[in-house]
Amino acid sequence: MIKVEELTYNFISRFCDFEKDLVLTNHFHSDWEADILVVNTEGFSHEFEIKLSRSDFKNDFKKKYQNAKTTEKFLKHDKISCGDYICNKFSFLLPMGMIKPEEIPPHCGIVEFDHNPDNWQTIFHEVRKPGLVHTENFWNLVDKDLMLKTMARNFYYKKLEVKGKFEELILPPKFSGGK
Repeated sequence: MIKVEELTYNFISRFCDFEKDLVLTNHFHSDWEADILVVNTEGFSHEFEIKLSRSDFKNDFKKKYQNAKTTEKFLKHDKISCGDYICNKFSFLLPMGMIKPEEIPPHCGIVEFDHNPDNWQTIFHEVRKPGLVHTENFWNLVDKDLMLKTMARNFYYKKLEVKGKFEELILPPKFSGGK
């Protein structure tokens, strides 16, 4: 079975242009995490959600969002389908034949993959293009400066984790977001 990290690497190395697009993996936004988030040079965004099992797929439709101002609760895919969502497009990345296309809401794109463990080849098939959820530019909905600062901070923490330094160093509390 292919690991999520290997699948993500295969997908983004084949379909994303790092010279032009902002490509993020495991990026938190809108109260949930995008497995792959791509923002193109025009500022339009596309989220890809990886699902490797039927149960994981079904659970994605149970995720809730709570409006901070009204405390009203929404299901994730209700929020996406009505256009009240940060990304312009949303797609599922699934193993070949795991979910029937008619089980997936029509606004969602479907990309299936077939992984051959004998030669480590992964083939991708676009079953359905995603619908445009809304036409608002991603950067009109997101504070770009804050996002870049958060990404830089997260990158630094990941670097410390990879080096195993958190256990070795005596550090003050995490950055508060101030100066």
